[in-house]
Amino acid sequence: MRTRVIGNVNVGAIGLGAMPMSVAGHMPDEAQSIRTIHAALDAGVTLIDTADAYTPSADDIGHNERLVAKALALWSGDRDAVLVATKGGHTRTPGDGWDVDGRPVYLRQACERSLKALGVEAIGLYQHHRPDPAVPYEETVGAIRDLLDEGKIRMAGISNADPSQIRTAHEILGGRLASVQNEYSPRFRSSEPEIDVCAELGVAFLPWSPLGGMGAAGGLAGPFARVAAERGVSPQQVCLAWELARSPVVIPIPGASRPETIIDSVAAAELTLSEEELATLG
Repeated sequence: MRTRVIGNVNVGAIGLGAMPMSVAGHMPDEAQSIRTIHAALDAGVTLIDTADAYTPSADDIGHNERLVAKALALWSGDRDAVLVATKGGHTRTPGDGWDVDGRPVYLRQACERSLKALGVEAIGLYQHHRPDPAVPYEETVGAIRDLLDEGKIRMAGISNADPSQIRTAHEILGGRLASVQNEYSPRFRSSEPEIDVCAELGVAFLPWSPLGGMGAAGGLAGPFARVAAERGVSPQQVCLAWELARSPVVIPIPGASRPETIIDSVAAAELTLSEEELATLG
């Protein structure tokens, strides 16, 4: 697979978003999830995105991280070549709710839990999951910087950040901001300014829900479906290829819970769209 760069690490141009394997009411059984992760790795994926908050229950924090760790332990390939990215700062509440906690003391606790869940001495890429309006952003990013300085994480990233927050994080981290993970897809294009800032700073941009989300991934229509039909590929491949063409810093992380889905997505890394096709897609 073609590669792109996160920090000082080359990864496959298409990553794997593992969240769908831990969503209550939709998650596959563990065996299928492991087959899906192995299919991705065998196809050349070297970036897996997870988070401590990806869990079917507030009582099972770290579910997705443990699943990824188990799949990697059972894989016969070179595990050292795989970059696992996780996140902290988004919390789960009873009743499948979500909240945020950007306090430095909490992020340190969350990082320690993630280290244990992933079974590693240092996390490859640790990302602050979502800003907490009750905590100054500088304090939150300062906590991530401290984890980086202490060697608990090898690279630092942020998620759901606006251009100003990206620049703030880049400065606080002393130019070591490795990635920004924001929502971006044909139906959600408001992250264009963040992509431009990342390109300016040389920071990887990881679109989450790059196909439009779990409920919309199968519904790519209009110009994406037309280009796909002309090319003889899936609309999902066209969508991911369109995102890759947006900027060399973009590395989509489509979610998957079936081997067939991620194998189809991976093929987008080799699909080059023409200028005319890109103009059609907008």
